Amino acid sequence: MFINIEYFYHMERSLRLTDDGSHTLYVDQLDEPYHSSHGALQESMHVFIKQGLQTLSKPTLRILEIGFGTGLNALLTMRFVKQNNLLVHYHAVEKYPLTRAEYAQLNFEELIDGVPKGFLNLMHDAEWERPVQLSDRFTLFKEKADFRSMNPPGYFDLIYFDAFSPDKQPELWSKGVFSAIQRSTLRDVVLVTYSSKGVVRRTLISCGFNIEKVPGPPGKREMIRAVRI
Repeated sequence: MFINIEYFYHMERSLRLTDDGSHTLYVDQLDEPYHSSHGALQESMHVFIKQGLQTLSKPTLRILEIGFGTGLNALLTMRFVKQNNLLVHYHAVEKYPLTRAEYAQLNFEELIDGVPKGFLNLMHDAEWERPVQLSDRFTLFKEKADFRSMNPPGYFDLIYFDAFSPDKQPELWSKGVFSAIQRSTLRDVVLVTYSSKGVVRRTLISCGFNIEKVPGPPGKREMIRAVRI
C-alpha cells in the first residue's frame, strides 16, 4: 500500500494510548501509528536504547535520528546520557514537525523517571537548523527536511531509523535514503530499526551494511541491527 506523503500530512493526527500506558499519535489517512500499539515507550526503549545506544561504549557519540516524530527517542537518549555521563550530539531529521498542541498532550515525562519536567517541550521548541545545547552533555540539531534530500553534516556513530513502515512509505526506505546515510558514516557505525522486512535487509546490504536480526520489542519477533562494513 502506498499513500502520497504530501497528502496524508494535511490530515489531523490523533492521540492514542498504547498498551504500556504511553501515548502515540495516529494518522488515520495512513492507517499508521507513530509507535507500536503494544507500547510506545517499550518499543523505543528496546529498539533504540537497548539494541542501539547501550551496545556502544564510546564516551562521546554523534547520533542521527531519521524521523524525530514525537521526540520520545531523543528524550530516552537524553536520560541515558545523564545517567551514564556521556557527551552526545543528536542530529534529528523531520519534515513534518508536531504542533505545540500535539506534543503538549504527550505523557512521556509522566512515565519516564529521571527526565527533567518540561524537557520534551524544550526539545520540540528548540530552533531548527542550528545546534541547541539543551544540557552540558546533550546538544540537539533538528534538520527540517525530507529524508531523501537531507544533508547531515559530519559522521555518526549510531543511527536511529524510525520512519513510517516500509509497507506504507516504501520511498523512505529506499536505496537513495540508505546511501545518504552511508555517506555520513564511518566503518562500524550501528543502525537500528524496528523493521525486519526482507526488502529492508537487502537494501541495507546493498549499501554496505552487515545485517543482524535480533529479538524485537513486544509484539514483534525480530528487528534489524546493522553495522556498516
